[in-house]
Amino acid sequence: MVDLFFYGTLRYVPLLELVLGRSGAALDTAVASLADHAIYSVQDQIFPMIAEAEGEEATGLLVRGLSPEDLAALDFYEGGFDYALKPITVRLATGEMAQTQVYFPAPGQWQAGALWDLEAWIAQSGAMTLRAAEEVMAYHGRVTAEQMRKSFPSIRRRAAAWLEAQSRSEDPGFDLSRDVEVVAHNRAYVNFFAMEEMDLKFRRYDGSMSPVVNRGVALVGRASVVLPYDPLRDQVLLVEQFRAATFIAGEKRPWMWEPVAGLIDPGETPEQAAHREAVEEAGVTISHLEEVSRGYPSSGSSGEFIHIFVGVTDLSDISGGGGVAGENEDLRSEILSFDALMQGIDAHHYQDMPLITAALWLARHRDRLRAELR
Repeated sequence: MVDLFFYGTLRYVPLLELVLGRSGAALDTAVASLADHAIYSVQDQIFPMIAEAEGEEATGLLVRGLSPEDLAALDFYEGGFDYALKPITVRLATGEMAQTQVYFPAPGQWQAGALWDLEAWIAQSGAMTLRAAEEVMAYHGRVTAEQMRKSFPSIRRRAAAWLEAQSRSEDPGFDLSRDVEVVAHNRAYVNFFAMEEMDLKFRRYDGSMSPVVNRGVALVGRASVVLPYDPLRDQVLLVEQFRAATFIAGEKRPWMWEPVAGLIDPGETPEQAAHREAVEEAGVTISHLEEVSRGYPSSGSSGEFIHIFVGVTDLSDISGGGGVAGENEDLRSEILSFDALMQGIDAHHYQDMPLITAALWLARHRDRLRAELR
């Protein structure tokens, strides 16, 4: 049996229960503190780190009597963040000293920020972390912690997208608690994208429940799509890049002309993502966004939810672009007239549906956008 000191997110009992896969009611816990240490936020991350700090005291939770199975689950979860166990001595509220262990980050792995506050973290990131941990722990025993670590950014995007979907209003014509029954849920594959499948029943229009059906879905997250448009010059900018998905599907033209697009990071609005991606992919600064639509582009197979915009910009002022090299992006751009764009649409030259959607919206609103310049 092992005793561990938790100073960060695992002090949040719902998260600890999820990682251990059992109720925390039977856990032997006590408030404890570690001298000459402090808990800091991690720059550009949503979890904290502990570090030596003379004269400071890190308060946390001592959990005694954890089983080998508990430790294996914790090693998988914390190992994905590149944390490893280290022996320490903590002080209990009674003044008693206790020998235990704590997960310390690898030296130099993270950059410390401000002092970390548990309650503030719960309010801001607790729900997303719980959802992300569900996906992470579903792969315990199936992949290594190192493999899981590579998927963490994508898992958080999917968790944020799930919470956003849950925040939208329910269809008044259906009651999900009554009209959908999940028989089994399998997380089949995790990487940059994820594949999940369910055995489920759903309410049919005659009032009866369907037989059990098996359905799979590709989960991506949320994305912003923006078609840069210069109303003064009546021009648009498109980007072209190789799309592995279309190649794998058998497409003979897998280099696709598209609007600027990218996944929305946790805590980022669709508008912020659109502005960021316009700079990264095309080197253009959007002056303002016009919302085109939002929804699921392929609801039969994908859970991706996209926000489509037309971005008003000055296409005479382009600096940078080409994508993010660290994400294996390799893009080229082309500026063309609105008329040339629509000729391509009518000739079925373009295969990207968000581009077609944005172009058709622009055809309806172009006169207004141009008139607003006068």
